Amino acid sequence: MSTFTIANNYLQIEIASKGAELQSIVNKQTKIEYMWNADPAFWAKKSPVLFPIVGGLKQNTYFFNNKSYQLNRHGFARDMEFDISYQSSEKVIFNIQSSEETLKIYPFYFVFSVVYELIDDTLKVNYIVENTGNESMYFSVGAHPAFKVPFVKETSFNDYFLQFNCVENIGKWPLSKDGLIELSAIPLLKNSNKLSLNKELFYADALVFKHLASDEISILSNKTKHGISISYKGFPYMGIWSAKNADFVCIEPWCGIADSVNTTQQLTEKEGIHILNSKQKFEACWLSKFF
Repeated sequence: MSTFTIANNYLQIEIASKGAELQSIVNKQTKIEYMWNADPAFWAKKSPVLFPIVGGLKQNTYFFNNKSYQLNRHGFARDMEFDISYQSSEKVIFNIQSSEETLKIYPFYFVFSVVYELIDDTLKVNYIVENTGNESMYFSVGAHPAFKVPFVKETSFNDYFLQFNCVENIGKWPLSKDGLIELSAIPLLKNSNKLSLNKELFYADALVFKHLASDEISILSNKTKHGISISYKGFPYMGIWSAKNADFVCIEPWCGIADSVNTTQQLTEKEGIHILNSKQKFEACWLSKFF
């Protein structure tokens, strides 16, 4: 595994070749590190890339063309060594592609790219999926970045809140003990665009949302001017999560979602699955500002 750095006048970003996983985001002007430190006592990852599924499958199994396949939660990209196809001072492109090993568990030919690019005080992350096979492919893709909270020492976790850019009337979709989406949502936000953070919020696992009105979420505090905002147009699902009693919050834009408790396990019928025709490309990007 190697680590690659890109930087401009505002930000310095480090990414590992394994999983194309973000390792560090530093605001060069304030010296604030925004990424979680991957303390294994809580959660030993920082920002896994989710592909070719998001979330878990029932019994880690799906069916396609009358065959069963095994895939672990969030897919295999996060555990693979990525190649570099382009690097400049402010941009780097990571790639993986289908192989004999991936075809055993995911029967599609593909090239998957993750592009990190700095634009002033903003990090742009672009996912590009290319179907290199002759048949349609089925996939999901998503982000899982963990941001350190609190951002500054004179504040605590409970001093922060999530700010949605639209007023929401929406519930969270609870997860079963096996990590599957239950059949009905639990009310959470009513005529509100603000959700206060506390550790207990995540004791029952992630907050999972479908089709939020908002396409931007910020982590802010009234006790500091420092925070982040993430915009994610084109991602229909959102997960917000922290490990129990940990000092981080994951803001997770998803193009896909875990299986529901009543899933047929047929990949072609999976909620949130994307269909990509032969020789076509899919792109989705999220952007994050750090201030």
